Amino acid sequence: MALRLVYLIFVRLAGWVVLLGRSQRSKEAEILILRHQVAVLRRQAARPRPSWADRAVISALARLLSPAGRRRLFVTPGTLLRWHAELVRRRWTFKRRSHGRPATCASIRALVLRLARENSLWGYRRIAGELAALGYRVGASTVWLILKNGGIDPAPRRAGPTWSEFLHAQATGILACDFFHCDTVLFKRLYCLVVMELRTRRVHVLGATEHPTGLWVAQQARNLMIELGDRAEGLRFLIRDRDTKFTTIFGEVFTAEGIHIIKTPPRAPRANAFAERWIGGLRREVLDRILIVNARHLRRVLAIYEAHFNEHRPHRSLGHAAPLRDLPDPVEDDIKVIRRDRLGELIHEYAQVA
Repeated sequence: MALRLVYLIFVRLAGWVVLLGRSQRSKEAEILILRHQVAVLRRQAARPRPSWADRAVISALARLLSPAGRRRLFVTPGTLLRWHAELVRRRWTFKRRSHGRPATCASIRALVLRLARENSLWGYRRIAGELAALGYRVGASTVWLILKNGGIDPAPRRAGPTWSEFLHAQATGILACDFFHCDTVLFKRLYCLVVMELRTRRVHVLGATEHPTGLWVAQQARNLMIELGDRAEGLRFLIRDRDTKFTTIFGEVFTAEGIHIIKTPPRAPRANAFAERWIGGLRREVLDRILIVNARHLRRVLAIYEAHFNEHRPHRSLGHAAPLRDLPDPVEDDIKVIRRDRLGELIHEYAQVA
């Protein structure tokens, strides 16, 4: 398979050398004839099924064509993105070893649900202690998961706000941060760090690197505190997961400013829902629709999307305003709107003509 790809590349290079000795008129006439032949074959032939070597050559040469020239190919931009996604999936496929802890037997689950129904004041830790007294070693987190799947609360609800109400009331002083990755055309995995201010939904993309060491992450935290300036005085909490990239030095940068770090439970992305939702939107709107060449290209794309998100994209939680832009006054005259394109027409921004 690899030899076939090398052979195809050699044939294309040899063909380019031969073309250097021909006249421009001869080349243009041949292009017109080939275009007409392709149009005739498209009306007769079935859907082509290129090999992976043909896909690699077409994907590489398609970057040399103009946008108008790419429309004449029998593959669409979505096809090129799907090919790249398949190659990335093959690149990171590995054999899975184990599937975690063994499943809890049905009799234990039934006993947990029975104790919860018969004792409404018992929480999941109390139930785990009762099971231990009966000779069953079951962790408190396992009891909590059984109750959750059974639709039973671990303990009766106390008086107080819900989690969403608490976040809404405390959002003024909360930051949320998380890592996400992006695979380049050459299968290099780049890691990016993003921080969001929950009150304003303002996003700070701190950087992108292939090797996110502890010193690099700590330096990005220092850069964030410098960027926040006086606004850092009103911050009280930082929500993050338990990723090992968040070292002790990273935490000391925030604790020195009086910011308490809150770690989310293991494998609980909903506990950091704001950052996770932003990353999901970034993938759907940009990263899944564009091929990233290298780290420099990724930083440029993220900078453009960050500016679009903070300055233009409407947010339902902000009354459809943007984090750094308020809603304009209602327009009563004739509507005259212009469009600005970002990232090669992937993102459209609309503005009222002054």
